[in-house]
Amino acid sequence: MDSLINIVLLSFLVVTAFAIIRMNDLFAVVMLSGIYGLLSASFFVAMDAVDVAFTEAAVGAGISTLLMLVVIAQTGRKEKTSRHKPLLALLIVLITGSLLVYSSFDMPHFGDAHAPIHEHTSPRYLNDSMEETGIPNVVTSVLASYRAFDTFGEVVVIFTAGLGILAILTIGRRKEDDDEIASINDSMHEQHLVIRIVAKILIPFILLFALYVQFHGDFGPGGGFQAGVIFAAAVILYTMLFGLSTARKVINQSFIKLIAATGVLLYGSVGIVSIMSGGNFFDYNVLASDPVAGQHLGILLIEWGVGCTVASVMIIIFFNFSGRLELHQRNERSKNREPS
Repeated sequence: MDSLINIVLLSFLVVTAFAIIRMNDLFAVVMLSGIYGLLSASFFVAMDAVDVAFTEAAVGAGISTLLMLVVIAQTGRKEKTSRHKPLLALLIVLITGSLLVYSSFDMPHFGDAHAPIHEHTSPRYLNDSMEETGIPNVVTSVLASYRAFDTFGEVVVIFTAGLGILAILTIGRRKEDDDEIASINDSMHEQHLVIRIVAKILIPFILLFALYVQFHGDFGPGGGFQAGVIFAAAVILYTMLFGLSTARKVINQSFIKLIAATGVLLYGSVGIVSIMSGGNFFDYNVLASDPVAGQHLGILLIEWGVGCTVASVMIIIFFNFSGRLELHQRNERSKNREPS
């Protein structure tokens, strides 16, 4: 039965991938990409990788879809037909794919009980992580404790991406433009009254669920990455329904940038304090008199840092992409007002 489910999910993934390749409607491509993310999440659930499935659903099918919709609003819905034949690109893809397939022959067979990961790595984490870290969720103990340095690198990459977006897409705003856009949002209020009321009811629960995911990652699927994306999704939902100018009045952009940097600083500071306390970098055992209590404290702090940075960077990316769309619409209105 498990094999049948895997075959069906993989078949759907292949069909969706080919449909994405054949589509010229970018809106349909984004929707299919969201479906692909949900199918991938389902496949991870079938493989008992619930934490990975949670992340894929939140990022791949959730916030990525929202960001791509904002991009489409600026670039247009239809893909322009290209007359050139990308034979060189096709050749590179075929060579790269062949090398990847060839390298996979040296990997253990899927589900092989004698694979190194099953004979050495997994028993070490499954048997000893609870005693060493006191964390029931083995995935959290691995990501936040055993390979904390690697996770720190991922957080720095996310923070760097936010800096890149700020450097490339940040634009200036004028007060008269904000007033004009606010008036447009007010005129749209009656058209989307029901949706806005429902959103106002749902957003507090979404934020509460994000906090639950943040602080429940020790005991079940979740943690800073998933919680940060969910929290940002609530802010993005508010922005899409009530307008960017309104969201800017509610959410201070300077404060969001400060939170993004503070999250990375908090994460790195835990490692520095570990060294100053006589341990290794990200050795949480020295953070408290009891090693298990130190592990709990260290994981709590770095997960909080991850959540702050991820949520802030996602909001920064969306606000800057939306700002470019706002600039484009402003320019179009200016052109229409010019006398012919």
